[in-house]
Amino acid sequence: MGGFLSHCARQGRGLLVAGLMAGIGVGIFAPELADRMRVLIAPMVVGLLFLAVLRLGVEGVRAGLRGLRSALGVTLVLQLVLPVGAAMGFLAIGWGGPVALGLILMLSAAPITGSPNLAILSGGDPVPALRQLVLGTALLPLTVIPVFALMPAFGSPTEVVVVVVRLLALIAVAGGLALFLRGRGLVRGDAGALQAMDGLAALMLAVVVVALMGAVGPGLATSGAVWSLLVLVVVVNFGLQAGAALLARARGAGAAVPALGIVTGNRNIALFLSVLPATLVDELLLFIGLYQIPMYLTPLVMAPFYRWLGAASPTASRQ
Repeated sequence: MGGFLSHCARQGRGLLVAGLMAGIGVGIFAPELADRMRVLIAPMVVGLLFLAVLRLGVEGVRAGLRGLRSALGVTLVLQLVLPVGAAMGFLAIGWGGPVALGLILMLSAAPITGSPNLAILSGGDPVPALRQLVLGTALLPLTVIPVFALMPAFGSPTEVVVVVVRLLALIAVAGGLALFLRGRGLVRGDAGALQAMDGLAALMLAVVVVALMGAVGPGLATSGAVWSLLVLVVVVNFGLQAGAALLARARGAGAAVPALGIVTGNRNIALFLSVLPATLVDELLLFIGLYQIPMYLTPLVMAPFYRWLGAASPTASRQ
């Protein structure tokens, strides 16, 4: 099993692409299977967080906590300044359709739970990504209030708070268990164990995307407008990553550059699905599904860019 997981770690980026292709295929040819797989999303997301903390260990998490002040500023820019600015801009030009709402919702969300894993696969340091993930999720009940007030179609912010508190509890349990296992020495932190964790994380990410892509396959097979929307979300995601990475490098962020780019472009939009009005969810499902594509292509597409910036490990190109 260890050898298999190590092989998965070396082929991590290929597994993510395979997961995307499988998700699109399942959506077209077996939509009922994609629907049944949705129950796997929540446990897999928590499992990815557990693996990220398990990989870092006590010392890695302690090192990450030393940058909370700068992380707070990043969180406020990402989850408050950007979505409020976008919402005000869209209101000014009278644009309020599903695409506009999807973009604002994406900008409002915390980083995806798998962002530390994406940072690893992109050759970056996972600690800054984990720090932004935890802090961004913790502050989400506060940062969404002005955004939701500007865009009442999103529903009541108090409903979001309930979901976020539940998510924070899961984060505390998953992270606490991982730290207990590493702190007690029940899980080793040698190179072989770390590679096995990376391989398991890549497998889990590949499974999750299949469950998220059920609405995408049929749309791509039948509609040119869906392809236009795909181009838009790809440009937005990679554009946000590139802009954040360039700014972070200019400010001397060093090894944190890939992680800061990843958390800027890759957000946990799916978190909001359970609190939005049902009619709005139906309108946003296609946008959310399409946005998974640049997320999962991040290690393949953006790792060379991060290496060009001098902020990523060359080993990412071989994974």
